[in-house]
Amino acid sequence: MNKQRAMEIAASPDMVEVTCEGTPIYIQHVNEQQETARIFPLDQPEQEREVPLSSLVEQ
Repeated sequence: MNKQRAMEIAASPDMVEVTCEGTPIYIQHVNEQQETARIFPLDQPEQEREVPLSSLVEQ
């Protein structure tokens, strides 16, 4: 996923379907400099982690 789109999704009040390695996730924050995103699985909000934007796929 490109950086601009990830930032739009993170800022959007609407829920956009995004997956990371096949798991539906929520994007909390995008780090522009490192091109990473802080995410968590929709069903496990305590499993927060930082991943490369390239691992995110909009459905």
